[in-house]
Amino acid sequence: MKADFFKTLGHPVRIRVLELLSERDHAVSEMLPEVGIEPANLSQQLAVLRRTGLVTARREGLSVTYALTSPQVAELLRVARAILTNVVAGQAELLEEPVLVQDSAR
Repeated sequence: MKADFFKTLGHPVRIRVLELLSERDHAVSEMLPEVGIEPANLSQQLAVLRRTGLVTARREGLSVTYALTSPQVAELLRVARAILTNVVAGQAELLEEPVLVQDSAR
């Protein structure tokens, strides 16, 4: 179950949708320009997030508005971003360190 949960988070569009919903509830029409994919593809990704229980949907007239099921989802994204920032910073430091090249002629 845990692996399936993290697999759900393994798609860039789903991550972007969760980031948008971390800010506030969004209608599908509001998310489309932000994620830059076709409506049918966005619907598929939203269905995956619904099945996993990360988002809920409510119909408002002709549109459907999505929301996070828990503020903990937004917190998870913040923690993941902090971890990745630290990892990238560590990699950047490694790139800045001088590389010792051995003289093969010796």
